Amino acid sequence: MKTLYLDNAATSWPKPKSVLESMRLFFIKGGGNPGRSGHGRSIGAARIVVQTRELLACLLNVRDSSKIVFTKNATEALNIAIYGLVGEGGHIVTSSMEHNSVMRPLTDLQNYGREVTVVQANAAGTVNPDDVARALREHTCLVVLTHASNVTGAVNDIAGIGEVCRDRGVPLLIDAAQTAGCVPIDVEAMCIDFLAFSGHKGLLGPQGTGGLYIGSERLSEPLMRGGTGSLSDREEQPDFFPDRFESGTLNVIGIAGLGAGVEYVLNRGISAIADHDGGLLQLFLDELCNDRRYQLYGRCAEEGAQPESRTDLCIKQTGVLSLNIAGLSPSKVGQTLDREYGIQTRVGLHCAPSAHRTIGTFPDGTVRLSWGPFTTEKDVRRVVRALHAIAENEAT
Repeated sequence: MKTLYLDNAATSWPKPKSVLESMRLFFIKGGGNPGRSGHGRSIGAARIVVQTRELLACLLNVRDSSKIVFTKNATEALNIAIYGLVGEGGHIVTSSMEHNSVMRPLTDLQNYGREVTVVQANAAGTVNPDDVARALREHTCLVVLTHASNVTGAVNDIAGIGEVCRDRGVPLLIDAAQTAGCVPIDVEAMCIDFLAFSGHKGLLGPQGTGGLYIGSERLSEPLMRGGTGSLSDREEQPDFFPDRFESGTLNVIGIAGLGAGVEYVLNRGISAIADHDGGLLQLFLDELCNDRRYQLYGRCAEEGAQPESRTDLCIKQTGVLSLNIAGLSPSKVGQTLDREYGIQTRVGLHCAPSAHRTIGTFPDGTVRLSWGPFTTEKDVRRVVRALHAIAENEAT
């Protein structure tokens, strides 16, 4: 039985062939440590790092690519920003749709006396900018929000929230793990001060890659200090970008693959990818939305939320659809999809219990279908047939 992978929100698969080839060539022709030596292999490795930084800057509209710092994932990037920005007595604003990569650091900070205000999202999983504005206080030191929920795929109005934060002088940190490479992002136009991204999801790179855009001087203290290959005569951490935040040997083979993934995204076009995702979501909704056996979550759950066009839909929701089948647990549905139909999804709480409380699916969670740039309409129809069969056979 041929398997069908629909867990791209966890990690994208398959990768473009260019990603695999870039990583293979690094070990065959490169393999050096960037910035640590003056020989050709070291210089070649440094060139790969710089080129990938430049590609990311182009994708995100970052003026100075040195302000993009490489990390091993979006979680590390979020931790660098959160712990680096929240001082003693700081007040943080977040939402009820956040992943544990945000919620767990904030819970830890609460244990040390910091205040956290959680803005309640609506049933679709989005936050009203006016609610964010009302939550701000004189001593608010950070607003941290997801760009799009990993549970519902619903995309927040980050530009509107960014304007609120900029007007009040509060830094805005965005978790773009679900949107980088899938949804257009312009850090300048959206008033984003800090942006954490994952390399292995929409950017189509390998696992163990990610990064943080640092657009504000408010973040001055790194989470980790050590060798950078620069200023080796000093025992103090460098004070310039990106070295200040990149201690230790980088994952250069991963960065080589990430660069190829970003290049693929740029060549295909971010709007074309978003439109592709919106088209597949529309196919799902056409088949499932009016069938009472299914409970759907996200933008499609909003009252009267039948989008007028594919373009309208891909702006509002990523390539993610969470659902449940009446009378069946998500784990049962996911297990049947995998074992009997070869369809690989993710079920449960998706490391976001607060989000599931918000949409009313805690503690069982949902079945999450998440597709990527190589998913086809034929694949969607295969999933729909399987879901209908499960709804008819298993629930009786």
